[in-house]
Amino acid sequence: MHKILVVDDDNDMCLLLTRFLTRNGYTVASANSGLTAIEWMKKNKPDLVLCDFRLDDTTGVELLGKIKEMHPQAAVIIITGYSDVKDAVEVMKLGAYDYITKPLFPDEILLTIKKALSAEPKENTIPKQSQTNTTAANNKSKAPGSYYITGDSPEFATIVKQIDLVAPTNFSVIIYGESGSGKEEIAQQIHQRSKRADKPFVAIDCGSLSKELAGSELFGHEKGAFTGALNQKIGSLEIANEGTVFLDEIANLSYDIQVSLLRVVQERKIRRVGGNKDIDIDVRIIIASNEKLWDAARAGKFREDLYHRFNEFSIEVPSLRERKEDIILFATHFLKLTNAELGKDVKGFTKEVEDVLNNYIWYGNLRELKNVIKRATLLTDGDYVEVKSLPFEINNFYKLQFESPSSSGIVKTESSPASTNGNSTPQIPYEHKLKTANLDAEYEVILDALKQSNFNKSKAAKLLNVDRKTLYNKMRQFKEFNMD
Repeated sequence: MHKILVVDDDNDMCLLLTRFLTRNGYTVASANSGLTAIEWMKKNKPDLVLCDFRLDDTTGVELLGKIKEMHPQAAVIIITGYSDVKDAVEVMKLGAYDYITKPLFPDEILLTIKKALSAEPKENTIPKQSQTNTTAANNKSKAPGSYYITGDSPEFATIVKQIDLVAPTNFSVIIYGESGSGKEEIAQQIHQRSKRADKPFVAIDCGSLSKELAGSELFGHEKGAFTGALNQKIGSLEIANEGTVFLDEIANLSYDIQVSLLRVVQERKIRRVGGNKDIDIDVRIIIASNEKLWDAARAGKFREDLYHRFNEFSIEVPSLRERKEDIILFATHFLKLTNAELGKDVKGFTKEVEDVLNNYIWYGNLRELKNVIKRATLLTDGDYVEVKSLPFEINNFYKLQFESPSSSGIVKTESSPASTNGNSTPQIPYEHKLKTANLDAEYEVILDALKQSNFNKSKAAKLLNVDRKTLYNKMRQFKEFNMD
């Protein structure tokens, strides 16, 4: 039976999740602080940790580091509000399996947990080299297959041409782009269209590698090389021999590792940690970064000679908000994938939903869009995804971004067009003003409490000194006036 640790400073949430997961066949422990969680993990080994991003005594980033240090094999799922999506994406780069957003839905929680627990963990020990090369290569070289689609935007058409141009060569490639923009999928496409397509493709998230473990992960180690090295380990570069290795967020590697990597690029040789023999390798290296490596080199964060070695060809992936034409295309694709995963047959999106998706600024890019579509599909009972299935924060994005607590109390709706001179405040019909003035003032106060509590309704109710039922009733009232 899998053992799950729930970490949340909301005692009600801890109790609710503990009971729910226990009923679904898991052994569950809970902790209401990061310190309590760390003390529990000193004596117990979790298979999965379900952790709130914001805790009173620590953050999801700090606790994730401790979890990976104490139990590297444990899967970590972060619970977050949509205001923290950018941070959650960063946490995934550091080794979290996935994140789920509030409000939480039972089916979504179970689905994410099952996928995390069924995902194959990384191999830490390799008893036999020949067996390792075959197994690890097969596991890590799985192509995205039907997952990969090309966008309709001119920017993406340029990327496809660049992939076709560079794929047949042995050039090293730098892929620039924000987190979640699809850099790894592009690297896989380069590999699949190259002469190395039938050889391993190994992807490594450098942001999740600690300074101590990076050398072992990349180059491997010999038995007894350091405390805990009980067996020989074949590194990812050696596993990828004759194939392609993808190093994501390479700027996070330490200076010492960068020096060793420079030798790989120059001499095509590696040496395992604790070893005394050079090993010849033939591997194509594709790297990715969300910051310009030349700027990092000038700032002393990245070796300039290593940058020049890698900079044979570069591809820049625009963010999703820069290619609006692709949003519905990818949303439809993610809908098809989710239909297959959930056994549903949702046919598409209403026009109103398409407008909301097109107007939202996707901080988490394709990764965030995929999660939103998965959740919306899960909540859809009819043939088309409706606005009510989208998260509160996406439906109210512009109000959350630009509203002012000192505003006049007037809500801008579809029936309140702005004046054409650009100087007047948008107005709504007078017959609605008395009805909505007091309600709008309450809306501002409740919205502020929800922001402060990271959209945790229990915490927001406490801040407002009301019970949760009263808060829910008020939120339903807002919906009647199109204020949600």
